[in-house]
Amino acid sequence: MIVRITTAATLILFAPFAPVAAQVSGSVFNDRNGNGQRDAGEAGLARVVVSNQVDAVTTDSLGNFRLTSSGTGVVFISVPDGNRATTRFWQRADAVSLTFGVTSAAATDVVTFIHASDTHLEQRSVPRFDRLRAIIDSVNPAFVLVTGDLTRDALRVPEPEARGYYELYVQESGRVKVPVWSVPGNHELFAIERHLSLVSTKHPLYGRGMYRHFLGPDYYSFNAGGVHFVGMNTADNDDLWYYGHVDSTQLRWLAKDLAHVPPGVPVVTFNHIPFASGMPSLAGIENDPPAPTVIRVKGKEMLRHVVSNLAELLEVVGSRPFPLALGGHNHARERLEFAPQGRASIRFEQTGAVVGPAGMPWMRMASGVTVYSIRGGQISEGTFVRLDPPAR
Repeated sequence: MIVRITTAATLILFAPFAPVAAQVSGSVFNDRNGNGQRDAGEAGLARVVVSNQVDAVTTDSLGNFRLTSSGTGVVFISVPDGNRATTRFWQRADAVSLTFGVTSAAATDVVTFIHASDTHLEQRSVPRFDRLRAIIDSVNPAFVLVTGDLTRDALRVPEPEARGYYELYVQESGRVKVPVWSVPGNHELFAIERHLSLVSTKHPLYGRGMYRHFLGPDYYSFNAGGVHFVGMNTADNDDLWYYGHVDSTQLRWLAKDLAHVPPGVPVVTFNHIPFASGMPSLAGIENDPPAPTVIRVKGKEMLRHVVSNLAELLEVVGSRPFPLALGGHNHARERLEFAPQGRASIRFEQTGAVVGPAGMPWMRMASGVTVYSIRGGQISEGTFVRLDPPAR
């Protein structure tokens, strides 16, 4: 299906993702000159993980792969450690043959990355994103993680408005000089609050479709600094309402993804609605719309603003090292550390909102990002960098 949208200035054609039971094949190659094209003499890369968000396979000795279906409609590579993608790391699954290029990244003993969140981009918030970009340019990290609520709102607005916000995020994040790894938040779930958006569930970009159209896989993995990073979508929805949850399809995919990771490699997750947070205890119970604290799903009440099935995710991760779980959503820098019996501690950390300070009048939470470094597979405590100078 092609969706035709006419505006006063442009005619735009959308070919939305339509998962079908079609075989997908392609290759991953060593892009030695980094030009994003496969030139003569550039060999294929073996043992690169490729996924359609349902299955995860590895390339053969020639760098070729084959997936038995198109999955969710996008295919991505889990960029290997010590490498960077020279083509886009994801592609639509409807191409005849997919080709991905990677090249060696500069060797370094320390890998630095920035955790940012809640950019809520619209024209009025672009100056806040400019401040984020200035910090990125100053730190010069290997990459940036952005944990959701990328756009001002796609939840409760018509398609043209939501599309404009997505286009702005693609534009502004594309100006960042290092790789930006994004995941969706609740504000990226297109039109699910149908009483406000007036959009049908049959719209081809409904729900997760718009995110996948503009930004590709809403959950995926990559590798850096001896760590396996997993971007997850924790903004699920039950009819009209979003809530924190990891769906069963994603959990099955995660098990397949981790099966290709050596058991001693640390796993770091990054997602929007956090796995664990103390913020609900600070904010208290809110019963009024648009986002009450408690939601009832399939007859069961649960907290809406943390992930309701963390235990299921921990079961999939198993005994693997899981030192850090990064989240957003609450617009606050927060750190919780749990020490489970029989394994190393797990840190559940959130960062401030790029869009601005937030929170209760008696405790305003600073806007900012957190800078981490990885040395020998060990992740630093993290340094919070404010986007605004502290009040005097």
